[in-house]
Amino acid sequence: MALPTVVFDFDGTLALGRGPVLAYARHVGEATGDETFLDALRTLLDDVDAGTTPFLDGYDAVRQLAVSRAVPDEVLQAAYQASRGDLGTPAAPVIAPEGLEPFLAALSRDARLVLATNAPETGAQRALEQLGAAEHLQLRHFAIGKPAGLAAVVATYLPDGPVLSIGDIWDYDLAPAEELGAATALVGPHADRTDVTPTMRATTLAGLYGDIQTWAALGGPGASAPAGVDSHHGKA
Repeated sequence: MALPTVVFDFDGTLALGRGPVLAYARHVGEATGDETFLDALRTLLDDVDAGTTPFLDGYDAVRQLAVSRAVPDEVLQAAYQASRGDLGTPAAPVIAPEGLEPFLAALSRDARLVLATNAPETGAQRALEQLGAAEHLQLRHFAIGKPAGLAAVVATYLPDGPVLSIGDIWDYDLAPAEELGAATALVGPHADRTDVTPTMRATTLAGLYGDIQTWAALGGPGASAPAGVDSHHGKA
């Protein structure tokens, strides 16, 4: 019997709140001595949360603000890594979508649950425990290099059955999955984009709990293992 797989993005999908992004900006400001960096980032985040900026997400806002202030890439990378070390602590708290833990517990009865993120593993276990997701997301892929890396992860599971990829950035989290015939769910401030066609969409993951559970319970209606995809392709 085919086993549906649900692939979750991490930041902006499972892990909400400004804590990790503000930690990133704080480390940039401390490393560069720029006392205005954090406050400037806070202003940008208001528009990011409203979906009214070209920034992909809060992390992209930090990067672009840093570039505009000539912050060297090595400093930016070190600040990001330091912020991941803070993940799930009071210095970089994460917030779960409402009802996440019972949703994942119920969903795991009908589907394989997978985490696929560009973020490193640093701090992830602590954050997943804080979110109530650690015991339900046993299969985890870190630093995968989306978008290409997501295609590799999705291709790993398609031979076993249909796949649903969930995320907040279409080009990184969903487009590669759609190209392989997987179902997609777009969440976050850009969920109302009119130029993309996800299988389902909502402002928050919680708004899709019912649709996702129905998808999994019905055996993941939709394509699985399209031509050219086999169980040896793209192991992550």
